[in-house]
Amino acid sequence: MSFTTLRLSREGALARLELARPDAAHAIDMQMARELLAAATALDEDPGVRAVLVSASGRMFSAGGDLAHFRAKGDALPAELREMTTYLHAALARLCRLRAPVVAAVNGAVAGAGFGLVCAVDLVVAAASARFTLAYTRVGLTPDGSSSFFLPRLVGPRRALELMLTNRTLGAAEALEWGIVNEVVPDEQLAERAGELARALADGPTAAFAGVKRLVALSASESLEAQLEHESRGIADAARSADAREGMAAFFEKRPPKFQGR
Repeated sequence: MSFTTLRLSREGALARLELARPDAAHAIDMQMARELLAAATALDEDPGVRAVLVSASGRMFSAGGDLAHFRAKGDALPAELREMTTYLHAALARLCRLRAPVVAAVNGAVAGAGFGLVCAVDLVVAAASARFTLAYTRVGLTPDGSSSFFLPRLVGPRRALELMLTNRTLGAAEALEWGIVNEVVPDEQLAERAGELARALADGPTAAFAGVKRLVALSASESLEAQLEHESRGIADAARSADAREGMAAFFEKRPPKFQGR
């Protein structure tokens, strides 16, 4: 599959999705939104993918929406945004529902829908240089790219409103403290650490990881009793897998498990 704004590659069971518009600060325009959906669909349809690493080439992760592209649309901008967010939001929904864990390696500036993408993945490793801001209201717009869904769940509604209303910029250490990222490393160690984490997940029990993701997603809206039923069904389903049998055998044989992702 050929892309102009992204790079999608495989390294065994690990898929790498790299934003590749460095001259435009990896800003999201119509073409990138369409390609993100195509890439997310390809990842979802590939049973060999057991982990995904999302990153960006160059000195920053993403400036969010492409304001130069937006401005050029003039009076046609509202319709453009309706269409573009249809692709972008479908891409993010598909990406966050992958059975495989999704890790983001984040460096430099992260704004707007780029921030939303970071919120939508499963685990985030940030470089010390990373800076996070929403910036929508700074130009008279409202959030898109999933940030109004995920951010309140990560940091609470009051802190989410603070970020959305004031456009406060969080440094990497603050983003870690607020629960937006999982780990902060020196810039020069970002690629190595994020790759190490993603490869470890790619070697793990993929079906169990998918079950974990589903349970956490359900927990936001289910009652205690309903969630407990999901847990009961989930662990029973997981116990049917070859990976569960291998994991328990490895435990008693005192050796590392060799999961196959099924």
